Amino acid sequence: MKDLTQGPIGRHVAELSIPMAIGMLVQTLYYFIDLYFVAKLGDAAIAAVSSAGTVFFIVMALTQVLAVATVALVSQAVGRKDQAEANLAFNQSVAMAALFTIVTLVAGYSLAGAYMDLLAADKPTRDAGVTFLHWFIPGMALQFTIAVRGSWLRGTGIVKPGMVVQMVTVLVNAALAPVLIAGWGTGHPMGVAGAALATSAASAFGVLLLAIYFVRLEKYVHFDATLMHPRMEVWKRMLVVGVPAGGEFLLLGVFTGVLYWITGRVGAAAQAGFGVASRVMQMIFLPAMAVAFSAAPLAGQNYGAKKAARVRETFRVSVSASIVIMLSMTVLCQLAGESMVRFFSPDPTVVGVGADFLRIISLNFFGQGIVWTCSSTFQGLGNTLPSLLSSGMRLVTFALPAVWISLQPGFQLVHIWYVSVVTVLLQAALSVWLLHREFDKRLAGMPQAA
Repeated sequence: MKDLTQGPIGRHVAELSIPMAIGMLVQTLYYFIDLYFVAKLGDAAIAAVSSAGTVFFIVMALTQVLAVATVALVSQAVGRKDQAEANLAFNQSVAMAALFTIVTLVAGYSLAGAYMDLLAADKPTRDAGVTFLHWFIPGMALQFTIAVRGSWLRGTGIVKPGMVVQMVTVLVNAALAPVLIAGWGTGHPMGVAGAALATSAASAFGVLLLAIYFVRLEKYVHFDATLMHPRMEVWKRMLVVGVPAGGEFLLLGVFTGVLYWITGRVGAAAQAGFGVASRVMQMIFLPAMAVAFSAAPLAGQNYGAKKAARVRETFRVSVSASIVIMLSMTVLCQLAGESMVRFFSPDPTVVGVGADFLRIISLNFFGQGIVWTCSSTFQGLGNTLPSLLSSGMRLVTFALPAVWISLQPGFQLVHIWYVSVVTVLLQAALSVWLLHREFDKRLAGMPQAA
């Protein structure tokens, strides 16, 4: 356990965010490696894996429920120096993760065929998708255990073990991908089944590594079967914090789906340009995302310790760092956006759409940094409903005008990008207002002096 209620806030932000950024970068690089090998299998394989990606998005939304709830409860307990409460929260989250794992396995294997029947364009795609899911479901189910244990570490201010495990599992996944997908060294390519098996095997290895860490190295909490029996009052607290965070994640999926629908109506090249630029944007977002996410355990511990001034300072330092990073990323996109897109595709239409997207969307990067930092701070305070409210507002103010504009004569994609810029700035303003209102309500009875 690391005490985040003492020492400079800026130093804590750096120590938390740098390992998280490295882990995110390694994870992102793996996606490109996996995509490279799957793309060589043909259109049916790509379509099958992409369809399964929607299921993974739902699972990730559910893991957000557990992850955010675990960070909030654990960090606040650590801040209060209540080891017993932290131990209870840890074991209850482990029990809840086990339940989610079982439900995912049962639902996944029961519904895989029906799901692909609904989405697949033809029988080869359907068959490839079912095969992929049957090997991929165990890996998805294990994400709950990984999320809970990693979030517990983050709540206690320790991020390096989680980063190391994440990096090792990604490297294992990347090493297995060519062996299992293409048959390197074995002469027995498994195709899409190999891609799924590589992920499931790497996830299982990650669970094993985290279990070894908690059993042998972790001293602050421990596995206790007597504390794993479901306690509804704890589960209720976890769901109150976690469900809005999962809902916020799902809204992001709806938002992305609207953009893919609009760009798809323009043409395949336009959709590809948006897809490539989105991947580029995700990569350059990583440093700011890591800084923003560091606010949750910092705010949580200091809120638990009733140190109002440090909670407010956590937000000020984190949001300032996020804005500086995002403004530098804006300059990068203005100067080199076209070059970054061209690295992935030489097609002039793809490059043009992607470059326009980065040039315009980068104008709201600093606003996005503010939104992430507010959302993370809400998690630390244990109330994620305001984040869900601001995300819902953005979806409504963007999706309805964007769909209407896309149906008008003379429509151009740049019109949608400008709408997005405006809605992010509105969301940022609403998030800041909601956060200060939350500060006034929750911190009012605490000592305000630094």
